[in-house]
Amino acid sequence: MSVAIAPRPARRLSAEARGVFTGVPPSVLLSFVLVAIVVLMSAAPALFTSYSAVLASPGSKFLAPGAQHWFGTDNLGRDVFSRTLAGASSVLLIAPVSTALGVAGGIVVGLTSGYYRGKVDAVIGRIVDAFLSLPLIIIAVLVMASLGRETRNVILVIAIIFIPLVGRTVRSAVLVEREREYVAAARLRGERASYIMYAEILPNITGPVLVESTVRLGYAIFTAATLAFLGLGLQPPSPDWGLTIAQGYEYVSIAWWIIVFPALALATLIVGVNLLADGLRVVVEE
Repeated sequence: MSVAIAPRPARRLSAEARGVFTGVPPSVLLSFVLVAIVVLMSAAPALFTSYSAVLASPGSKFLAPGAQHWFGTDNLGRDVFSRTLAGASSVLLIAPVSTALGVAGGIVVGLTSGYYRGKVDAVIGRIVDAFLSLPLIIIAVLVMASLGRETRNVILVIAIIFIPLVGRTVRSAVLVEREREYVAAARLRGERASYIMYAEILPNITGPVLVESTVRLGYAIFTAATLAFLGLGLQPPSPDWGLTIAQGYEYVSIAWWIIVFPALALATLIVGVNLLADGLRVVVEE
């Protein structure tokens, strides 16, 4: 008499787990790895180096990358590896906060414009078009020159730039959702417009909003570095990547490592965030 043996649960769970990871786009996994490496190394620089990121050492100027200084030293003898690690902290503060504020403002603008349509949509649309007709970097430069170079002003400028961009994307999604049956049912129940927008429509456009947020995060990182490079962001002796690249530019012919390694770190973080955005877009579209 034969005895049937039930499949082992552990193997079934393992297969299911493999199925979950198989469905994740490789770009998403790669992006998580890239971003996680940058965040980890910048969050705990003491685990990777014992050198200060700001203290000068005149006797160690322009040392090439080697066993003692992995990324070499700059014109003041500061360890470039330490400065590269520490330089991520400002970006990881400015970019997420400014992106969150810009996305929040864009959601309000997009929901209001897309839901009400008519004159409200026309007025908001004209304001957005007028704002976007100007080079955004010029707007950032003018605002920073007027308000000052504090971190909060950098965050405010980037958020202001993102509001109309996010608002336009949200409006497009709202125009589709406002014609759905669940919105019509909410109107028949006598729900207020604010309730319909934020409790009914907003949860149904989280996919596009999430993708837009990730895209804007990459732009926020680049914009923050650009402002610092132009001298409108953090000031010396900050190890901010954009500022470090700007300060080391004049020494590139004799000490290329001063700007190459911070630039590579900046590019790695931006590429990682952009890959994450692309992966999320694929997931949302499916």
